[in-house]
Amino acid sequence: MTSGPTAPGPAAGAGLRFGYGTNGFVNHRLDEALEVIAGLGYDGVALTLDHPHLDPFAPDLAARTEAVRRRLDALGLAVVVETGARYVLDPWHKHEPTLVSEHGRERRVDYLCRAVRVAAGLGAEAVSFWSGTLPSGTPAEEGWRRLTEGTAEVLAEAGRHGVVCAFEPEPGMFVDTLAGVAELRRRLGGPAALRTTIDLGHCVCNEPLPAADCIRGTGGLLANVQADDMRPGVHEHLEFGDGEIDLPAALGALLDIGYRGLVAVELPRHAHAAPVVAARSLSALRAAEEAARKNANDGKNGENVKHRENVKHRENGKNRENGKNGKKVPR
Repeated sequence: MTSGPTAPGPAAGAGLRFGYGTNGFVNHRLDEALEVIAGLGYDGVALTLDHPHLDPFAPDLAARTEAVRRRLDALGLAVVVETGARYVLDPWHKHEPTLVSEHGRERRVDYLCRAVRVAAGLGAEAVSFWSGTLPSGTPAEEGWRRLTEGTAEVLAEAGRHGVVCAFEPEPGMFVDTLAGVAELRRRLGGPAALRTTIDLGHCVCNEPLPAADCIRGTGGLLANVQADDMRPGVHEHLEFGDGEIDLPAALGALLDIGYRGLVAVELPRHAHAAPVVAARSLSALRAAEEAARKNANDGKNGENVKHRENVKHRENGKNRENGKNGKKVPR
C-alpha cells in the first residue's frame, strides 16, 4: 500500500486529545462556540459544515475559512471537519441527497469536495463522512456502485489537497458497521487516504463487538473518533453514564494502539445546554483516561507478579528435580 496523507498530532505515547462537536453548539455563533470549547480546556473541535457554522455554500468561503483558521490557531484548537449536517442540501429531507441516493448524488459529492477544500484551508486532521440510506427496493450491488463512484471522486479531490478522509459507519445507513467500511475499502483497492471514523456509541448500538475491540481491530486505519454514550439497538447520542459504553476500556484501547487524532464529543441534541454538557463531558473523559491508565498499570504490575511467580515455580521445579537425582540443592 502506498503512503497517504498523515494526520497531525502528538507523538505516540502522549495523552489523548479531546474535542467537542460544533453540532452540539448550534445555538452559539461559531466564534463564540470555539471560545467556549477552548475555555473549557478542550484540545480541538469537530466542525460540522452547516448553515450556522462556516456554511460551505455561502459567499467568500475561502476568506471565511481563513478567518476560522486564524481563530483556531489563536485558541490552540486542532480541528476535524464533519459533514453530517441535516438539512444543508435539502430543507425538506434530512441528510438528502446522499452518496447512495437515486437522484442528486452529485450534490452530495460537491458538498464533500467543498468540505475537503475547507479542511485543507483549516489544516484539518481529517474529513469525516458516511454513505447515507439506500432507498427502499434498491439492490445492494447498485448501492455499492453508487457509493464507490462517489467516494472515488471525493478521494480524488482529497488527494489533490493532501487531506485524509475518514469513513463513518452509521446505524441505519447503507454502510452501518465497520465491516461495511472494510468492504468499501476493498472495493476501492484499499486506498491509503481512506481511513475510518469510529463513534464509540455506535459500537454499543450497532457493532457485534465492544468499542475497545472495534478500536483494536481498526488499528492504524483509525483517523477520527466521535465520543458519546448509547444503549444497544438504540441510535440515540447520550451523555457519558446514561448508556452502556465502557469508556475507560475504549480510551485504554486508543492508548494501546497509539491513536494520535482527536476524540471529539458528539452530542447534537444537547445544544440547549451546550456549555454545561461540554464541561461534564470533558470531566468524564479525563476521569476515564485516568482510569484507563491506572488499569493498564495495574495490569502490568499483575503481569510482573505473575512472571516472578512463574520464575519461582520453575526454579522450585528444578530444585525438586535436582533433589530427586541426588544433587545438592543450593539454599
